Amino acid sequence: MCGIVGYVGSNEAANFLLEGLRRLEYRGYDSSGVVTSDGGQLSVKKTAGRVDDLSKLLHDNPAAGNVGVGHTRWATHGPATDENAHPHLGGGQVVALVHNGVVENYSTIKARLLDRGCEFRSATDSEVIAQLIALELENLPDDVGTSLDPFAPLIQAVQNSLAQLQGTYGLAIVFRDWPDVIIAARLGSPLVIGVGDGENFIASDGSPLAGHTDKIVYLADHEVAVVTADTIRVIHRDEGDVRHDVKVLDIEAADIQLGGFEHYMLKEIYEQPDTVRNALRGRLDRDAATAVFGGLNLTPQQLQSVKRFVLTACGTSWHSSLVGEYMIETLARIPVDVEYASELRYRNPPLGPGTLLFAITQSGETIDTLAALREMKRKGHPTMSICNVVGSTIAREADGGIYLHAGPEIGVASTKAFTAQCVVMSLLALYFGRLHHLSYEAGLRIIKDLEKLPEQVEAALATHDRVRQLAEKYADCNNFLYLGRQFNFPAALEGALKLKEISYIHAEGYPAAEMKHGPIALVDEHTPSVFIVPQSAVFDKVLANVEEIKARGGPVIAVVDSADSRVNEVADDVIVVPAVADFLQPIVASVPLQLLAYHIALFRGCDVDKPRNLAKSVTVE
Repeated sequence: MCGIVGYVGSNEAANFLLEGLRRLEYRGYDSSGVVTSDGGQLSVKKTAGRVDDLSKLLHDNPAAGNVGVGHTRWATHGPATDENAHPHLGGGQVVALVHNGVVENYSTIKARLLDRGCEFRSATDSEVIAQLIALELENLPDDVGTSLDPFAPLIQAVQNSLAQLQGTYGLAIVFRDWPDVIIAARLGSPLVIGVGDGENFIASDGSPLAGHTDKIVYLADHEVAVVTADTIRVIHRDEGDVRHDVKVLDIEAADIQLGGFEHYMLKEIYEQPDTVRNALRGRLDRDAATAVFGGLNLTPQQLQSVKRFVLTACGTSWHSSLVGEYMIETLARIPVDVEYASELRYRNPPLGPGTLLFAITQSGETIDTLAALREMKRKGHPTMSICNVVGSTIAREADGGIYLHAGPEIGVASTKAFTAQCVVMSLLALYFGRLHHLSYEAGLRIIKDLEKLPEQVEAALATHDRVRQLAEKYADCNNFLYLGRQFNFPAALEGALKLKEISYIHAEGYPAAEMKHGPIALVDEHTPSVFIVPQSAVFDKVLANVEEIKARGGPVIAVVDSADSRVNEVADDVIVVPAVADFLQPIVASVPLQLLAYHIALFRGCDVDKPRNLAKSVTVE
């Protein structure tokens, strides 16, 4: 959940490091720092606070050197202080490193190192790795230093140290006495290497590399990379030197710029019509009235034998999975279980033959989802991924999968990835429905509904001014209820999550009928209820739930898809979105809910792109 960058080449390293940290700040932003190597000296600059604070520090105290690594932090061990900011030093100034992950046995290692005379400057688990590597370097046998490989001592010391760690790590390490090399290592926390011309780069993901190189190497677990300006060498813990494949980086610099918007979140909300188009592109087959996927890697016969789906995810992706449950069970008539990934890996549910797992994740690196996928693979179940980042760990480890093609999502609160995930779920429901009972005519109707969806999402964006007015009206409220039924229950959950994430307001999402089984006790004149009330088979039932709230003096905001006079008579405020098929209602309804959270957060003075305590890519348990 931290951001790592590294540079080795002929240019000043600090320039790339600072730019890269700005692009990675969505991964963590409570402190940041860099270390550069210049003439055999390591120069460390770090500070608590945002990358802007580091930029000011570097302006006043430049860090010279052509080799360096940088870090932006999301704290796990120790508060956000200058001392706990990365990089961390080992052996005085022999080693400096940045770390993403958690060292689960750090207290044991630290006690042992203290007994050996090591002095610690921070409360982090990461510092023990730096101290450990420095100590291993000091104690290497003399014959290691006489190897024909000039970096043999570094490789040996790093590998010896990693063997003692329990937990996860993405590491970028520089050395005082080897000023022209960076060692990178990975287990559980993502790292990539950007391949340049006379220069190479390291990063937690591809975004810092855009505009610098379009060639990328993905490090796998238990791999160590030796990176100089002209060479990249990858060594696996068990296999020794391994051949590294160079892939194409499919990110443009413009994709990660604000493009005239005030915030990334607003930009990504407005990108959703294109998000829907990209998720659908090439995946609708009118002739067969079905969906088409290129990466499932199972035959139609194998897919037809699927008896049960398990959808596993966290956060917003879990909500899109709930939408998928409704879609698949309604259109394909196949049972679906939606599991929190953090629970699935431990609770060992009984799953028989014919179970197919889908791991849903924006980043493709979510540690709980990755662990759940690995556990299901171990049990022999076929696994699929639905993710946004090409080449991510989950995408590579799953047996097959589907990319969202949503483009980089920088805002910490997910918006367009949720939309894309819901679209992919609808395509899966269509595909499996057509494999089973769904008629050609029904499949064609679904395709026509999907083809109209981009324009309908665009029309939903026209609610912006109305939503902003309501945000100003309700911005001082400290509790919200979000209520919907059937397909719109997950949309209610997601709307509540968005508000919680970026405005810090307490919000609860519930099935509308469940409201009277407890949550109605929260209703008063200061607690707005946001109802999703489109025309559907349960419209009258939801309207009755609205009446129950109004009878108790609670304000009601209603998201509707028509100017139904009955809703207007009861609700205090109405937001009108386009009418769509029932199974697509969560996608359209989510647009004004995202805008509502965005504007309430702004009225309350919150940082919508970097909400407190959160990070974009959750790579620690």
